[in-house]
Amino acid sequence: MLGKKIKSIVGLDIGSSSLKAVELKPTRSGFELVHIAHQNLQPDTIVDGHIIDLNHVSDCINRIWVENHIKTNQVATSLSGHAVIVKKVTLPAMPEEELDEQIHWEAEQYIPFDINDVNLYHEVTGHDPATSNMDVLLVACKRDKINQFTQVIAQAGKQPMIVDVDAFALQNAYEFNYHPMPGMTTALLDIGASVMTINIVRGITSVFTRDISAGGNQFTDLLQKELNLTFDQAEMLKRTWRGAHGGADLGMGDSGASEEQAGTAIRSVSEMLAMEIQRTLDFFRATAVDSPSIDRMLIAGGSSKVAYLCEYLSDKFQIPVEQFDAFRSIRFDHKKFDEEFLRELSPNMAIAVGLAVRVLEVTK
Repeated sequence: MLGKKIKSIVGLDIGSSSLKAVELKPTRSGFELVHIAHQNLQPDTIVDGHIIDLNHVSDCINRIWVENHIKTNQVATSLSGHAVIVKKVTLPAMPEEELDEQIHWEAEQYIPFDINDVNLYHEVTGHDPATSNMDVLLVACKRDKINQFTQVIAQAGKQPMIVDVDAFALQNAYEFNYHPMPGMTTALLDIGASVMTINIVRGITSVFTRDISAGGNQFTDLLQKELNLTFDQAEMLKRTWRGAHGGADLGMGDSGASEEQAGTAIRSVSEMLAMEIQRTLDFFRATAVDSPSIDRMLIAGGSSKVAYLCEYLSDKFQIPVEQFDAFRSIRFDHKKFDEEFLRELSPNMAIAVGLAVRVLEVTK
C-alpha cells in the first residue's frame, strides 16, 4: 500500500441469497459503525457456494458502494461450504520453522482434495507438555473458490485484502461483542439461506466447526409447496407466523387449515435443522477430550428470525438460545443509524462484522 495506512476495511459477506457489508472505524474503546448495507441477489446467482453470475454479483457490490457512498475500497470476505476444510490435528511439538516446512506433507493425510489445488493455513492452538505434542488448526480451501470470490470483488473495482472462513469470522464478531469467559462453551450458528455454519467455542478457542447444506430456503420451499404461496409470501410468513390466533395477512383469508399447515411446515423444517445440530453436538462430544456441555447457543443469519426457532431450539436442547447481536459492543451515531433498523438487521450482519474487525490486523 506504499506506506498508506488503512483506516478501515469493508467486511463483505457474500451469501447465497444476499450481500451484507459493514465498515467499522477503530476507536480507542473499540469500533464505531461507519456503513452498513444489505443487497439481495437474484435467485440462483450463487448455487452450492459457486458464483454462477459474476457480473450480477459485481454489479451488486458496486451498487452497495455507490448507494451508501462508501469510499474505502479494501475488502475482507469469507468462504464456507464443501470447498473449505477445517481440521484439528495433533503433531509432535516442533519449531514453527519446521512446522512450516512439514505442514504441506501432513495436510495430505487430512485434506480430501489434491493438495496442489488448495491454499493452506495453519495455527498452533495448544501444547501438551505431558506428551510433547501440540494441537494445530489446519484450514484448506480450494484455490478456484478463493479465486472466484476475489475475482468478483476485483471486477467491482475493489481490492480483496483478506479471505477468511465464515466460522471464524462469526467467532471474531462473538469475541468482540460478547467478551466470553474462559470456561464458557458456546455454540455459534449462522443459518443462511442454504448453508448453516456451526462453530463451537470454549472461551475464545474454536474447538469444533462444521458447515451443513441446510438453511432458510427449506422453510420457504416447503411453505410455497404446502400453501401455494409466492416466494415473497413464504419468506414473510416464515418470519411472521404466530399460530392459529395471529398469522400474517398474506391474502390467505381466515383459513385455519392454512395456519395449521404453515405451523406444521415451519415445525418440520425446525426439527430437521435441530436434528443436524444434534448430530453435530453428538459428534463433538464423542471426539472432545473432556466432553464439555454447551452453555448457550447464539444464532446469526437471516434464518435466525424464523418464527419461534430460538424458542424451539432452546426447548429442544435445554439451554439458553438467542439471536446473535452483531452490534452489541459497537458504537454508532444515533442521528445516522436508526436503532430499530440496526436491531432488525443485526443477526444478518454477524459475519460481515467479524470480517470488518480484522482491519486491526491489516494496520499492524
